[in-house]
Amino acid sequence: MNATFNSTSRIFLILVFACTIFVNVAETQAASASGKGARLIVQRAPNFGTDLAIDLSIDGRKVANIPRNQRYDGYVSAGRHVLTALARPNTQVHRPTSMRVSMRSGHTYVFTAGWEADRLVLRRSTLSNATLETPTVGRKHWHW
Repeated sequence: MNATFNSTSRIFLILVFACTIFVNVAETQAASASGKGARLIVQRAPNFGTDLAIDLSIDGRKVANIPRNQRYDGYVSAGRHVLTALARPNTQVHRPTSMRVSMRSGHTYVFTAGWEADRLVLRRSTLSNATLETPTVGRKHWHW
């Protein structure tokens, strides 16, 4: 009886995890299709650095670590948000850069992280072919 119970429990847990993943994917697709929320893309400048990654936070919550040749692509709720980026590894003890943005549902906001002198900056940019071809590190729908 114990072996049967363990098998049934495992199958049940697998089904629960599969349903959870399906619901999260469906929620993200529904949000993007219905125009609820704003699409946020954060890409790296071409000269950002080969051995550096970007820790990206939205409203103080880490949402992605963006390595070379990748970008963040996700959805956030409409309204005001604070984007924060920090280069990793932070061997030169750079301070993170933050910016406040107001986002509207159904709009796409693209930012590029790069260097201005010795300081990390986030700049508003336009969608480029390079952005569309770069793999994503995250595609989620965030509600704050």
